[in-house]
Amino acid sequence: MIKYALKCARSHEFESWFQSASAFDALLAQGHVGCPVCGETQVEKLLMAPAVRPARAAAQTSADERPSLQKPATEVETALAAMRAQIEANSDYVGVNFVAEARKMHAGDAPERSIYGEAKPEEARKLIEDGIPVAPLPFLPKRKSN
Repeated sequence: MIKYALKCARSHEFESWFQSASAFDALLAQGHVGCPVCGETQVEKLLMAPAVRPARAAAQTSADERPSLQKPATEVETALAAMRAQIEANSDYVGVNFVAEARKMHAGDAPERSIYGEAKPEEARKLIEDGIPVAPLPFLPKRKSN
């Protein structure tokens, strides 16, 4: 992707992103690049400086300064991670069979135990309407998270 500073024949200045320099040239030749202010399609590129980070700034950023995506960053994330660990350690993951398994347990056709899994919002709503106690969890199943 490349961003160009542009100016129309009526002197309106604007910026726009293009897939490549050749894509810009092709679109301009076909009259598909227009001023967002007046619609003029006679457009020219303005002189602009590339956005380049100085080498010294890159060297100053060490691996220790970068945020870790593996560890919780806030108290809320820490609490959610602890809750997730507690649920996973003390419950059975039943995946997409959650609704069926919850109904079986409620009817007495399966032993009662703590379960968690996946349900569509309308399925969860129906369970609640039918008096089956369920609650949404504030995290995605591991198979759906990176």
